[in-house]
Amino acid sequence: MRPLLTVCAWILSCSAALAQAEVPFDIEEIDRFEEPWAIEKLPDGRLLLTEKRGTLLIINTDGERSLRVSGVPSVVYWGQGGLGDVMVHPDFEDNRFVYLSYVEAGVGDTRGAVVARGTLDESDRRPALRDVEVIWRQYPKQVGYGHYGHRMLFDNDGYLWISSGDRQKFTPSQDMQSNIGKLVRLHDDGSVPEDNPFVDYYAEDPFVDDEGVYPQIWSLGHRNPLGMTLDLDGRLWEIEMGPGGGDELNLIERGANYGYPVVSNGEHYDGRPIPNHDTRPEFNAPALWWTPVISPGDIMVYGGEAFSPWQGNALIAGLSSRAIVRVQLNDDGSAEELERFDMGNRIRGLQEADDGSIWVLEDHVPGVGGRLLKLTPKS
Repeated sequence: MRPLLTVCAWILSCSAALAQAEVPFDIEEIDRFEEPWAIEKLPDGRLLLTEKRGTLLIINTDGERSLRVSGVPSVVYWGQGGLGDVMVHPDFEDNRFVYLSYVEAGVGDTRGAVVARGTLDESDRRPALRDVEVIWRQYPKQVGYGHYGHRMLFDNDGYLWISSGDRQKFTPSQDMQSNIGKLVRLHDDGSVPEDNPFVDYYAEDPFVDDEGVYPQIWSLGHRNPLGMTLDLDGRLWEIEMGPGGGDELNLIERGANYGYPVVSNGEHYDGRPIPNHDTRPEFNAPALWWTPVISPGDIMVYGGEAFSPWQGNALIAGLSSRAIVRVQLNDDGSAEELERFDMGNRIRGLQEADDGSIWVLEDHVPGVGGRLLKLTPKS
């Protein structure tokens, strides 16, 4: 009888071989990691990679060893929580700013996501984050270990976007005194842009604290947003997990309300119905939704030449679907699934490389880890 670890490795390799035989690309394994969560491309072609327990690595994709970055803040690791996304500033080559999202503890048994910014220093033998400071926090902190969201994105104008999950608490998604269940838009230092849609929302209400979170908010009514991307025209798209069904792809509009938990194209896990979007036209309906779910973990829009037929399409990382889902984004704001590629394992992250190949990050497999893969057109 094979040892358990050997069996797991054998299943993983067989799944990968099956996937490679059915997809229009070659799959190269770069390395394996413990609970990897996000990847980010550095200007020189290397990658930053986060592991959920709190490790930030610089990945040398030419075969050299990976380097662990010191100075990463302590994280609360449990359930869906831990170290999450990583982004570099658009002017990274000048300022060396790296952004991390992670979970921190609050009062009592509460916790919430934060975003911190630090400077990547590679002057010594071991790289380090210096001058790390928190620039954003989920508010209010909640009991529980799920639905942090905490994906990040810089848009073409240099604004920082953060996805904030509903923390499995439902109603805060509609509460303007909370930034839970929202997409927020900030300057790169965490300050609030004056042209955000809700800056003056409560300007005449004497009972509202001027330091409240509502000026951060760009859109509301989200559940667990785990991916954001810009299309080739600069439009912002967001992907989120639905409840029992109803995973959503949304085209994000200024100040729009996407309805959760008042409406959803899924149902509560206990079977209680939720009215569909078409019953409440005041809420923005998704451009595309899935039942059965795909369990989206990330999204990117492809712009390269290596897979030229995919230019302008969204690629979605599927967790429970164990797939990469290719979606056409239409000029009228609608979307349609074109095909999905069976990858044999849960897919957590996607990133386009400079040469048009695609970096793929698998979710963790107990006893095996999660692989970093590179996809190139079939030879």
